[in-house]
Amino acid sequence: MPKFMFIYHGGGRPETPEEGEKVMAAWGAWMEGIGANLIDGGNPAGMSKTVSATGVSDDGGANPVSGYTLVNAADMDAACEMAKGCPILEGGKGTVEVAEAMEM
Repeated sequence: MPKFMFIYHGGGRPETPEEGEKVMAAWGAWMEGIGANLIDGGNPAGMSKTVSATGVSDDGGANPVSGYTLVNAADMDAACEMAKGCPILEGGKGTVEVAEAMEM
């Protein structure tokens, strides 16, 4: 079965412990719903650097990554359906980029 990467952009960190518990519960429920198709729940990402032929930039690029998840899905449409339930989308604060992890 094909593997897909969910690359998160935006979102934010909880401001209180109570908000953190609520956010973690939402992520846990979403991942539980993915079930056996969840390969790696992933992690949040810290500030990134962009490496190019001309050097290293500290700005994280045009659309910095804020985290990732790896899943199995039948195809791109099925992966996008899974991603639609992602808690980062709540309130329009973040996005999920979906890409197939191509076998080599």
